[in-house]
Amino acid sequence: MIKKVEIDVRGKKLTIETGKMAKQADGAVVAKYGDTVVLATAVSAKTPKVGLDFFPLTVDYQEKAYSAGKIPGGFFKREGRPSEKEILTSRLIDRPIRPLFPKGFYYETQGIANVLSYGDENIADILGIICVSAALVISDIPFKAPIAAVRIGRIAGSFVINPDVREVLECDLNLIVAGTEEAVIMVEGEAREIVETDLLEALDMAHNEIKRICAVQNELRAIAGREKRIVEPPAINEGIKRAVTELSLEKIKGAITIPDKLMRQDALDQLLKEVVEKLNSDEKDLSLDIASAFNELEKNLVRGMILNENKRADGRSPNEIRPISSEIGILPRTHGSALFIRGETQCLAVVTLGTSDDEQKIDSLDGESYKTFMLHYNFPPFSVGEVKPLKSPGRREIGHGNLAERALKAIIPPKTEFPYTIRIVSDILESNGSSSMATVCGGSLALMDAGVPIKSHVAGIAMGLIKEEEKVVVLTDILGLEDHLGDMDFKVTGTDKGITAFQLDTKIGGISREIMEKALEQARQGRLHILSKMNETISIHRENLAPYAPRIYTMQIRQDKIRDVIGSGGKVIRGIVEQTGVKIDIEDSGIISIASPDGEAAQKAIDIINSITAEAELNRIYHGKVKRVVDFGAFVEIMPGTEGLLHISQISEKRIAKVTDEINEGDEVTVKVIEIDKTGRIRLSRKEALREQDN
Repeated sequence: MIKKVEIDVRGKKLTIETGKMAKQADGAVVAKYGDTVVLATAVSAKTPKVGLDFFPLTVDYQEKAYSAGKIPGGFFKREGRPSEKEILTSRLIDRPIRPLFPKGFYYETQGIANVLSYGDENIADILGIICVSAALVISDIPFKAPIAAVRIGRIAGSFVINPDVREVLECDLNLIVAGTEEAVIMVEGEAREIVETDLLEALDMAHNEIKRICAVQNELRAIAGREKRIVEPPAINEGIKRAVTELSLEKIKGAITIPDKLMRQDALDQLLKEVVEKLNSDEKDLSLDIASAFNELEKNLVRGMILNENKRADGRSPNEIRPISSEIGILPRTHGSALFIRGETQCLAVVTLGTSDDEQKIDSLDGESYKTFMLHYNFPPFSVGEVKPLKSPGRREIGHGNLAERALKAIIPPKTEFPYTIRIVSDILESNGSSSMATVCGGSLALMDAGVPIKSHVAGIAMGLIKEEEKVVVLTDILGLEDHLGDMDFKVTGTDKGITAFQLDTKIGGISREIMEKALEQARQGRLHILSKMNETISIHRENLAPYAPRIYTMQIRQDKIRDVIGSGGKVIRGIVEQTGVKIDIEDSGIISIASPDGEAAQKAIDIINSITAEAELNRIYHGKVKRVVDFGAFVEIMPGTEGLLHISQISEKRIAKVTDEINEGDEVTVKVIEIDKTGRIRLSRKEALREQDN
């Protein structure tokens, strides 16, 4: 039987129903908002996966081409590997639901969101989060509470819930917020240098809407929900726990205060190995139980040291930032480069400048579009001292790269000011937390080194949280250990004027407004400190591009002259390219971009185009060529593609009977423009030109 609930969101009905599609899944719902329809399913294995100590959750978001009335491109004409947007949206759904499963639930669980109909509401990703939550809520899978999400934008100073495709282009804030009825769990977004108080106001407004959508999911659970499975938390072997504590407590206390990451981890690994050797039984392998007790003890000690002593593993205070250093221009043949180091995190950022030929074509459900700014993030295994096969970028790499790209996008000059395609590659050479934020800093430095006219730097910082009941400590510039053992990962990027991007994930079912406010202020202070260090390296972009970077020169011509520059079948433009070796791109608006590393070659191309598109000037003298002779005069080409009439009466001071008595086809003559009528027709005079020359 079909069960359905509805709620009004910004004047449109959001409908969530179950009982019609995908009935063999543990939970399945279809959500509709405007013309956008999303089907989400949730399925969990009936037996736990043996040997795991983590929750094996997989979330996939899929956009069907048919949902927008399209047929996929390519040879096979079917959907292939996930697009970047699908990967990023899968992460968006995964991150807020993951903390809401019970501890010890080691059953393989999968949520899938399929876009069945794609409208211009710009809400498919938001519906994906709501749908997967609703599917889990009505299933027997032990999911603690419904979550909901909204997109919030700001147009002309006013906040807008779920701005559509057209409205989002006008927004100076584009934020996705997910949470429960009690608190915000996840934040993802970008802005054009907004201040912290505005962000908090946006979060408050978003959470009010989230509460309403969570409430309607609870209504659906009341009429269609199944009884939840009983999950027994993993049994704790108290004997092993006591033995591990007796053997390793004091040694762990010493190991976790070793500042160097690898030395600290080696000491802990060696200590665990010794404990396992002493406590493991010949009759039964207890190594997993021993490791679990050891890791829990380590976690409690690290957290307790921060909460009770305000001391972190590397000796810093909660709001202290690790030492920062940076260099620029370290790679001679690249267009811009920077090495940014913060503590034991090291980022090599390299900028490459290209032409319009290098733009990335995006074929999505919204249609075709082009990207002129790209950032690609790489996290090789050696950066953390590991041996792994090199593979194509995974979800983490794509997510971190997207965050850094959004952070820097706010300062990239428009194409009209800087007509280049810009690519930044971030190679993480060493990592101990906040590598995506190091990418933002390194990318900003590399942009200035490349001569990209950005007005100011962007810096990023990752904030953490340790919370035990009423005890709360917000951490600035977190280590990898603090990310792993802490309760929050909140990344904030921005200039000295305001925030450009942000990403929040929590492990404790949400955080309060007070904690968010404190974290934002601490992040602002940290960001300003990092910006000051970056400005010591370079504070104003280089005036000149690197010697190996292409030079792009732009010029504007009249639209009716475009065909003259292109020529029949492209003959003219090909000739210019062959003659000069430049790249030429002509837009429909009449803007011509000429790219070449050789300034002289570019100027030669500009001169040729100017000669083709130039217009005759009244009273100016030209040296032209006779193209045709007629009874009443001759037509003289004074510029490529521009002819004027030299009447027989204007050929000579004396009276002549025939034009050919004075000039013939192919002759070069000096003429003066004596008239240009309203239709653009040109009258020439040879005798006036000769008269001026004599004077």
